[in-house]
Amino acid sequence: MSFFKEFKEDFSQAVNELVPGEGVNEKEDELVVNTLEQEVDAKAELDKLGGLFEKAEEPVAAPRQEAPRPQPKPAPAKAQTQEEAPKAAAPQAAPEPIIEEEIEEDIVMNTEEVTSTLEEEILEMPQVSTLSDEVSDEVAVITAGTSLTGNMESTGSIEIKGQVNGNVKCNGKLTVTGIVKGNSESAEFFADAAKIEGEISTDGTVKIGLGSVVVGNITASSAVIAGAIKGDIDVHGPVVVDTSAVVMGNIKSRSVQINNGAVIEGFCSQSYAEVDVAKIFD
Repeated sequence: MSFFKEFKEDFSQAVNELVPGEGVNEKEDELVVNTLEQEVDAKAELDKLGGLFEKAEEPVAAPRQEAPRPQPKPAPAKAQTQEEAPKAAAPQAAPEPIIEEEIEEDIVMNTEEVTSTLEEEILEMPQVSTLSDEVSDEVAVITAGTSLTGNMESTGSIEIKGQVNGNVKCNGKLTVTGIVKGNSESAEFFADAAKIEGEISTDGTVKIGLGSVVVGNITASSAVIAGAIKGDIDVHGPVVVDTSAVVMGNIKSRSVQINNGAVIEGFCSQSYAEVDVAKIFD
């Protein structure tokens, strides 16, 4: 019943707004009151409202959708001719494999060229001594029982009592009482009961003492030999061969003195002498 009462009130209010006058409002109020007091026919009222609900429930027409335009069909691909088909399908030619033998030959040839070039450059380079011309008073001593492998260089003097396997070079005096297996270069050389395997080169005097054994050539400005030498002796000055000396090699000097008891197996030549032997016999 409350529903119909509210409906009547709304309806009467709408009528009052449309039709002016206070009398009409009073009559409608009385009518509303009287209507509520009387019995209301619910079925009739519902029938009146049914039409309104039907109109409200009518479906709204959906907007019209345009039909999609037909897409143009793609043109068919042009068929390849018999001449074009093999060209397109022909695979690219694979690169020729590199033969290992050719690579090895190229490497060997390049290595030989580089080696020959380096050898030529080394021969053209001037040989420069690593030691200065200064001579110091320092003396390097290789004590007995010491074994050294490698080259030795010193601006002073060297005394070898042990063993050295390598070349020895010094600006001072080289004294050997041990073993040297290598070439030696010094301002002076002295060996006493030593064993030397290598060439001896000095700007001064060479003294080979008693009990010393030298296997190698000797080059000096003068020499005194009391030990055993197997090699050639090239001395620009005098050579003294003592009684205990044994020489297996040629002696080339300005003068030579051979004491009684010395053994020389070789030729002696005074090629550095001031006497011109050839003019004497002309």
